[in-house]
Amino acid sequence: MSRLPAWLRVAAAMFAVGWGANQFAAMLLVYRAEDGFSTEAVTALFGAYALGLIPALLIVGPVSDRIGRRAVMRPVLVLSVIATLVLVLAQGSLVLLLIGRLLAGVASGAAFAPGTAWVKEMSVGASGTGARRATLALSAGFGSGPLVAGVVAQWLPAPTVLPYVPHLALMMVVAAIAWGAPEPPTVAGRRTSRRSVEVWQALRSRPFVLGVALTAPWVFGAASTSFATLPTFVQIDVAPIAVTGSLAGLTLWTGVAIQPLGRRLGNPRVIVTAGLAASAVGLLVGVALARTGAAWLLVPTAVLLGIGYGLVLVGGLTTVERLAHPDDLGTLNAIFYSLTYLGFAAPLLSTLTLKALSPTELMLVGVGVIAVTVPGVLVSGRVRGR
Repeated sequence: MSRLPAWLRVAAAMFAVGWGANQFAAMLLVYRAEDGFSTEAVTALFGAYALGLIPALLIVGPVSDRIGRRAVMRPVLVLSVIATLVLVLAQGSLVLLLIGRLLAGVASGAAFAPGTAWVKEMSVGASGTGARRATLALSAGFGSGPLVAGVVAQWLPAPTVLPYVPHLALMMVVAAIAWGAPEPPTVAGRRTSRRSVEVWQALRSRPFVLGVALTAPWVFGAASTSFATLPTFVQIDVAPIAVTGSLAGLTLWTGVAIQPLGRRLGNPRVIVTAGLAASAVGLLVGVALARTGAAWLLVPTAVLLGIGYGLVLVGGLTTVERLAHPDDLGTLNAIFYSLTYLGFAAPLLSTLTLKALSPTELMLVGVGVIAVTVPGVLVSGRVRGR
């Protein structure tokens, strides 16, 4: 295992935790069909993940800046396995499903900010290399989990149990790869007061407020809308569980594929603006989907919203990497990811909003929000790497 690049061993851990976090996306229809849960209940379970994730991000990210990345990542690998085991044992219990989702959120929050910082610290290359590697690992895990779970749930028996088995097997392999990954070189410590001042300066800077904070919720807002909200606009007659999982995989793997383009664009403002534009077009195609009921339109919407997801994510992480002092990177990554995961509330908010608005009106509201956000990104200012 030691022959693998250090950053790749950490990226493998992020991939596996991301798989476990998002495999549930393919199970929404399963729990509705097998256990009779309402649409509101399953979308609430899907979004409950963020309730565990955001506090873990905000607590563990700064802690990893002080005690080291490996010290927090090892327990995370164990917790990700426990979360999946709880989902396996839930057997139709809303309480256990909620606990499993919350634990998956805690594991993700404790992994993604330290993991992103760790990958960056072990990467050699141009500015943004570490951010792109981390987003590739994270997006690949998010996309693979629901894709595999959807196929297993659709065509194999025990659809509330077997879809989780691939993640358990994956974690055994990844734990062996990542457990002994080398700790990154430490940066000479600064006084806590000085660190707090520098973090606060980064957070209140124009590039962060306008270029990151306003746009970060669109990362998972766009992605989750693609595979959790838009499929409810049409009737899927053939293999609906597999189709839902495949839409999640297509959305998130498109986010992986588009990230080399983000590298060529270079400027984070341009990257984020392009991602928001793709998301807006995806929502407009969603209007056509809602009006016509043509299920094939789910494919272009997934691709467009996946492009939006991938570009806004890599643009935001690149900005954070350039703003952060090296030993504050875990803290700022934690804050950025916390903002992105607010987007996981989009499916539940959409479900509730659809009681008052039509699907067309809902999509147009989303386009309007993007339209008023883009000017802020364009004037957010240039960020030079430290």
